Amino acid sequence: MKGWNGRLLRVDLTKGKTVVQDFSDEFARKFVGGRGFAVKLLWDELKPGTDPLSPENMLIFATGPLTGFVIPNSGKMVVASKSPLTGGYGDGNLGTHASPNLRKAGLDAVVVTGKAQKPSYLLIENDTHEIRDAADLWGLDSYKAEAALKMEHGAASGALLIGPSGENMARIATVVSQEGRAGGRPGMGAVMGSKNLKALVIHGTKELPAQEPGKLKGLGQKGFQDILVKDNYKFWKRQGTMATVEWCQEANTLPTWNFKEGVFDCAPDIDGNTMEEMTIKQRGCPNCNMICGNVIKDTEGRESELDYENVVMLGSNIGVGDLKQVGTLNRMCDELGLDTIGAGSCIAFAMEAAEKKLIDLDISWGDFEGAKGLLEDMAYMRGLGATHGMGTKKAADKIRKGAADFAMQVKGLECSAYDCHLCPGMALSFGTSPIGAHHKDAWVISWEISTGRREHYDADKADKVIEFQRIRGGMFESLVACRFPWIELGYELDYYPGYFEAATGVKTTLDEMWALGDRIYALIRAFWVREFEGKWDRRMDYPPKRWFDEPLTKGVLKGERLYRDEYDGLLQEYYDKRGWDNRGIPTKATMKKLKLEQEAAELEKYVKLS
Repeated sequence: MKGWNGRLLRVDLTKGKTVVQDFSDEFARKFVGGRGFAVKLLWDELKPGTDPLSPENMLIFATGPLTGFVIPNSGKMVVASKSPLTGGYGDGNLGTHASPNLRKAGLDAVVVTGKAQKPSYLLIENDTHEIRDAADLWGLDSYKAEAALKMEHGAASGALLIGPSGENMARIATVVSQEGRAGGRPGMGAVMGSKNLKALVIHGTKELPAQEPGKLKGLGQKGFQDILVKDNYKFWKRQGTMATVEWCQEANTLPTWNFKEGVFDCAPDIDGNTMEEMTIKQRGCPNCNMICGNVIKDTEGRESELDYENVVMLGSNIGVGDLKQVGTLNRMCDELGLDTIGAGSCIAFAMEAAEKKLIDLDISWGDFEGAKGLLEDMAYMRGLGATHGMGTKKAADKIRKGAADFAMQVKGLECSAYDCHLCPGMALSFGTSPIGAHHKDAWVISWEISTGRREHYDADKADKVIEFQRIRGGMFESLVACRFPWIELGYELDYYPGYFEAATGVKTTLDEMWALGDRIYALIRAFWVREFEGKWDRRMDYPPKRWFDEPLTKGVLKGERLYRDEYDGLLQEYYDKRGWDNRGIPTKATMKKLKLEQEAAELEKYVKLS
């Protein structure tokens, strides 16, 4: 086996044991890596109905066969588990030096179960795997804990950590690395905290096993050069994702005041142009030459790494129009280990609930100090923070009194930073994302706006969502590599079958990669259906109520909203094209076509397949 190391590390924290396990060629070729490995392991090994915060839950860190090779943007890994935020499949990816280090330690994945008796961290140094005491790290924010671990284990090591929010099992806690890299929005940090696991520290020095190392090196060099000459490269280098603030403002899709509106009066004060004037440095992931992390000084003179999602969710969506203040809230989230998207949505939800006098909290739109206090309270799960740190769905379920009407989430995961009052394709993307309302699987909004939003619910929107899910959520999440060269600069997708063949020796095509994506999406959907058993319903694929019932009142799209019947028809088009029935469940024929016959037989123990 080339490309893959062919080994994963099993860690049982309850027993304090580690063991290396080989995996088969069939497993590798069928599920490839990253998200594919994660969902297959969870499907096969996790007992349905397991409490996500129990020792029995599995926490998986998975790379792919391209991770760590010197090719563009190969410094990613996937962290996955059963989500304590949604109750279904949850994952996220992050760029971190831990990714190539894990591969160079001779491993492709780490699977963690159990719960340590006391705060601990996992140390991986090539073939040495130790569970170590983390008493002196517990309670530290992620920055301080990582600095301490780097001091002890060397700057070349990679670290994956949780902050206080993960320790206190806030459901919107993520896994953090490198003072601003984060992944695992559906509560992966809470799962880590439930296991008394503060960190993974990884250092590897082995050679990666490519089938044709010379060919792969040449392809990688050509790929890096091609990125440098792309038309948008120089502008991207200046603003990264932050150019999206101005674009969304013009398109009337900028989340404002808990997604009530799509335009923000102070948008120019938090956009990419303003950020450019304030940028002091840039940060990126390993093996990236189009780095997207722009660092500014916040209100406290501290460094804060900004991108579009965190600026908008902690800016316009809560009414804060000062970029330094946004930077402070963002940096606090990274230190505390809170998901910036989820935190911004939870703060906005709390502000609206307070405005409607549904909760007794002294906070209002644009309240920077109130937002800071609520972030702390959510991270430490104290006071009303204990309610809002559970995520907007669980908070709304507790508050009741119509609060669910303005909880901006799908399946329990808060919406990313795109207002969809007149974007049914993007609304479908949120509705059918395999982890909840996330943009990473199918960011179709740019295509949708450029092709005309007035043609509301055409079937080609379902086609485009599936196309993007195959590319972004299937291929990139399994190889594992970053999608930015392709989606932002137009980097050719044809590179990836070539990289894959040179790394693994397995000849493949893009069509076969799309089939891989379909297999992964079907199995993730099967996981959800199995977990929710008789409670599964197609309405779980609906976007938030607000976009249907509360038209925009400002901007060029004033008066616009989504329509339920038309959305439902678009959703059915999506199901039909995927080979899923009208419940949104893959049919027997589809499962067979995707080589998931055994998984279909298992699923039929819980629900009758069409």
